[in-house]
Amino acid sequence: MRENVVQQKSKELALRMIQLGRYLTGKANHDTALYILVKQVLRSGTSIGANVRESLSAQSTADFISKLNIALKEGDETKYWLELLHESGYLSDKEFQSIYNDTIEVNSLLTSIILAKKKNIAEEGKQ
Repeated sequence: MRENVVQQKSKELALRMIQLGRYLTGKANHDTALYILVKQVLRSGTSIGANVRESLSAQSTADFISKLNIALKEGDETKYWLELLHESGYLSDKEFQSIYNDTIEVNSLLTSIILAKKKNIAEEGKQ
């Protein structure tokens, strides 16, 4: 099965989140706050790709858009958790910027797809 760009990028991001979780958990040393943050960023960061994958089996265009909107919301939530990890000192500037930029890229792709689908729907409605 050939993957589309957003599917590929969201899966790569999920794999990076798993690596980040392993890396930070290794540094945790019974740090409850860090465990909670890792759990949250891991959940939201892997959910993006899951919702993108689910959108491929959407029952309608509206369902497709809805699934991608959920993925976009998860992306926004992931950015929040990454910001907290960075601003609380768990992630260096370099570590943060790299994975944060990947999250922004996936969110940008999702936004473009959602807007294009909505535009198509509006144009079809005019005909």
